[in-house]
Amino acid sequence: MTIHIGANSTEVAEVVLLPGDPLRAKWVAETFLQNVFQINEVRGMLGFTGLWNGNRVTVQGSGMGMPSLSIYVNELLKNYTVTTLIRIGSAGAMQPTVKLRDIIVAMTASSISTPSKAIFKELNFSPNCDPNLLIAALKILKNKGLNAHVGGIYSTDTFYDERSDLNSVMERHGVLAVEMETAELYTLAARHKCRALSILTVSDHLLSGESLTSIEREQSFEDMVAVALSTAFE
Repeated sequence: MTIHIGANSTEVAEVVLLPGDPLRAKWVAETFLQNVFQINEVRGMLGFTGLWNGNRVTVQGSGMGMPSLSIYVNELLKNYTVTTLIRIGSAGAMQPTVKLRDIIVAMTASSISTPSKAIFKELNFSPNCDPNLLIAALKILKNKGLNAHVGGIYSTDTFYDERSDLNSVMERHGVLAVEMETAELYTLAARHKCRALSILTVSDHLLSGESLTSIEREQSFEDMVAVALSTAFE
């Protein structure tokens, strides 16, 4: 048990999926896992553990933004026997070749700042995913025939961004999409020698202004979760 996670030492699996929304964590657990039990409700940030194809999996909400995710990932890695963290969430596309409902596998994550910035001082650390998880995810996506992209993304803590100039620079340099957590996830995973990967569904498009309906989001997110689970145990 930690300050923000109420689970005892045996209730958290080695593999943890990290949706930002605690209600999405509940939906994932109820939809994909068997023998599910709740392990956390501190501050409403729900967590569940169950079985997927006989393998233990924990699904823990991480909140919105890098500061919130940093709390949960730090506590998971410092207090439990977690070896694999896979973020599942939404992203806003920044390239014309990326379409709504496409899946993005984040190889790297750029950012202006993360909660870990003070540790690195003048160093511009480059957060990247676990290569074996990346290879496994791409294999599974190909086998499922899903439209996916792999490359760099941008992690921000500013939801209502007014930096159109910065967006243009990122588009020019091939950044696939923007979200709010991955750069800190990859940094913490590197620090604690843990495998990590972000698998994201494109829910809206910064260039076209398009966005998915709630029903379309649910249907698309099912593919993303299925890929994440298969990747963890490939």
